[in-house]
Amino acid sequence: MPQKTKDTPMMQQYLSIKKDYPDAFLFYRIGDFYEMFYDDAIKGSQILELTLTARNKNAPDPIPMCGVPHHAADNYIEILVDKGYKVAICEQLEDPKEAKGMVKRGIIKLVTPGTNLEDKPNQSKENNYLAALFVNKKTFGFAYTDLSTGEVNVTSFVDFSQVKNELLNIRCKEIVVANNLAEQWIKQINKLGILVSREEPQKDYAEVAFVAQSLKAVAAKQAVKYLISYLIETQKRSLAHLQIAKVYTANKYLQMDHTVQNNLELFRSLRNGDKSGTLVWLLDEAKTAMGSRLLKKWLQRPLLDRQQLQQRQAIVQILLDNFFQRSSLQDYLTKVYDLERLAGRIAFGNVNGRDLIQLATSLKQVPKIKAVLRDLNEPIINDLMTQLSDCQSVVELIQQAIVDDPPISVTEGNLIRSGYNQQLDQYREAMKNGKTWIAQLQTQEQKVTGIKNLKIGFNRVFGYYIEVTNANKDQVPAERYQRKQTLTNAERYITPELKEKERLILEAEDKSTVLEHQLFVQIRDQIKQQIALIQSLAQKLAFLDVLQSFAVISERYHYVQPQFVEDQQIQIVDGRHPVVEKVLGKQKYIPNSVQMDADTSILLITGPNMSGKSTYMRQLALIVIMAQIGCFVPAATAKVPIFDHIFTRIGAADDLISGNSTFMVEMMEANDALQHATPHSLIIFDEIGRGTATYDGMALAQAIVEYLNNHVHAKTLFSTHYHELTALADKLKEVQNVHVDATEENGQLVFLHKVLPGPADKSYGIHVAKLAGLPPSLLQRAQKILDQLEQQPPRTVTPTTNQETTTTQVIAEAQNGQLSLFNEPQPNPYDGLLQQLKAANLLKMTPLESMNLLAKLQDELAQKGG
Repeated sequence: MPQKTKDTPMMQQYLSIKKDYPDAFLFYRIGDFYEMFYDDAIKGSQILELTLTARNKNAPDPIPMCGVPHHAADNYIEILVDKGYKVAICEQLEDPKEAKGMVKRGIIKLVTPGTNLEDKPNQSKENNYLAALFVNKKTFGFAYTDLSTGEVNVTSFVDFSQVKNELLNIRCKEIVVANNLAEQWIKQINKLGILVSREEPQKDYAEVAFVAQSLKAVAAKQAVKYLISYLIETQKRSLAHLQIAKVYTANKYLQMDHTVQNNLELFRSLRNGDKSGTLVWLLDEAKTAMGSRLLKKWLQRPLLDRQQLQQRQAIVQILLDNFFQRSSLQDYLTKVYDLERLAGRIAFGNVNGRDLIQLATSLKQVPKIKAVLRDLNEPIINDLMTQLSDCQSVVELIQQAIVDDPPISVTEGNLIRSGYNQQLDQYREAMKNGKTWIAQLQTQEQKVTGIKNLKIGFNRVFGYYIEVTNANKDQVPAERYQRKQTLTNAERYITPELKEKERLILEAEDKSTVLEHQLFVQIRDQIKQQIALIQSLAQKLAFLDVLQSFAVISERYHYVQPQFVEDQQIQIVDGRHPVVEKVLGKQKYIPNSVQMDADTSILLITGPNMSGKSTYMRQLALIVIMAQIGCFVPAATAKVPIFDHIFTRIGAADDLISGNSTFMVEMMEANDALQHATPHSLIIFDEIGRGTATYDGMALAQAIVEYLNNHVHAKTLFSTHYHELTALADKLKEVQNVHVDATEENGQLVFLHKVLPGPADKSYGIHVAKLAGLPPSLLQRAQKILDQLEQQPPRTVTPTTNQETTTTQVIAEAQNGQLSLFNEPQPNPYDGLLQQLKAANLLKMTPLESMNLLAKLQDELAQKGG
């Protein structure tokens, strides 16, 4: 943007406004368009595929310019916000006709990724979270909100890695931070693809005090202050729907970091990133958007509280046992709209008549829902029923005031019922009588003038007029008719009498429209007083909706109520992976049991690839999660303890952003479990050690198993292809071998997908390669090599006598970002050649010099036998 220009008053106004919003696209309203200038126009035209033009094209420095029609602006704004940009909406704040000089303009709203309220059909079941972070000494205050629903959650962390993990868990799109937040943390947040907004609150807002009233910790209170202040300063409107901040502590729930949620495919498929094929996809039979959002929150934070879990289970069982009442409940819930977001729109002031009809329709279902619950006649259900307020006064107000089929606009009339307001009825009567009088006047003038095709019409430019065709204009009474407009085939006239009636009719129409809008605002403000009640009702209905969803899927897939046991034993009989079972069908799925008594902490799982080891391990994790959200589980019977943490190391993927290899990611995830797991945790380790050389990998795998056995004692499923490790079951008291069975039939490998006690007898790797279609000659050669290797003396595995030192060293090296796998590294004979090659600056060499260097290196390589 130029430093110094001779700008018109309008461009001076633009630059003045833009100065306050340097990091946002400024949509500057001019007539029917939002215009962008300078860098905004250049960049905006590229992103939005708009034609880039210029203002003052003939000037020495024309101003880049592009624009979008105001009626289509929402689509363009949505594109920019989806790409992580902010958009400042600048509107005309006065009528151009009444402006003295330059029309006053100002920002009415700042749309950002974390404050975007546009409802997309496929996003009604998703939350859009804006977070705030404040650091006080060594404590990170963390708060987040969904502006559309008004919920506010707040917690504290002691480590920045916890902050990053929480941002990923809630899929945050934008975070507000203080200007003094360390740059290193800003960079790490940016790498997550989250927009960072650095803001300082401009003043103390009453809303902040309300939301933060239950908070004591300084960091948490400051985080809420930054969060709410940012909302007020960007939205520039009422935020009456904001709720009192709810304090949560991560260790009060079953903890799973974002990698665990991804590995277990709770919300997104590893295959394509879609919802299809995930646990939430399976469980979501909710009838309301509120219920679907609550289900996701439960999955993000399963409970540790046995009493709460048993209450949920009891309600699920009641709904499961009462099919007809459950069906009625579903029918009524289907007619409940998104009360949380309706309350938000009422608070914002952007609610319309149709929204209020949706609100009334939703509230009218509450008495019916309460009747169903009353019919169940269960104490725990009765408690829930008494908490449902039907907000009858709101329903009556809407029914009395709003027409059944209101228009979208709230400023163009036809919104308020007749009989609601006496003055409005008088205006409408005047309009009705006036139009009747117009019709009578047309008939009268036709008789007086003898012009049968004379007609009275209306347009917004000339108002009411009498139109006479050219063939009949000689019959027009000149003493009464005044010519107003000449057309090709007709003349238009007015009379004093017609203009007077026009004045009365139009005045009634204008006043009627203004009054209707005023009445609507009054109705909206009355309902706004009930927002807290509506929000409370929404939460209770969402709770009920999720539990009926659990009942539906439990009945459909024959799930059972799990028992929570005090001791650390797992007794799952004929368990199933819920998602795989749904995809394959119950007839094709082979169930498997998981039996671990209190003294067994590790199941060492062997078997060929593709046999179902990973499915078996994920199956247990998903059963645990389902149990700890209150859902029934896929098994014949299930007894499980309440777990405090789930750790996973599944799959193989480089962390390219952090520059970590597959093996480094594997070691870091394993280290996280070893450092933080307790005897009440669940660990899933799939093929630990496969990312490095065989002996290194086996050594690490053994050391990890020993460390888990001797120090952690968490329930662990550990799959491996290192068959030598199965000997550990004879030497370590907490280790037990199981394997996934497979057999050979006529030289073909057949997967039985059945988990049996003991170790696997073969790996069947070549058989799996054959299934993958590798060339026959290659498979034959592999078989010969395998036969030769199997004739060599077997490798043995013996638990180390210094297990703690060995494993601790491995963990420490993983934390430091590298692994030294050999205590005494052997010298590499090619190190000298590699150093010469690294030192060569090929960009500064001539082609001949490069060829000479290559020849020299080849000679030295040949001398070393390479």
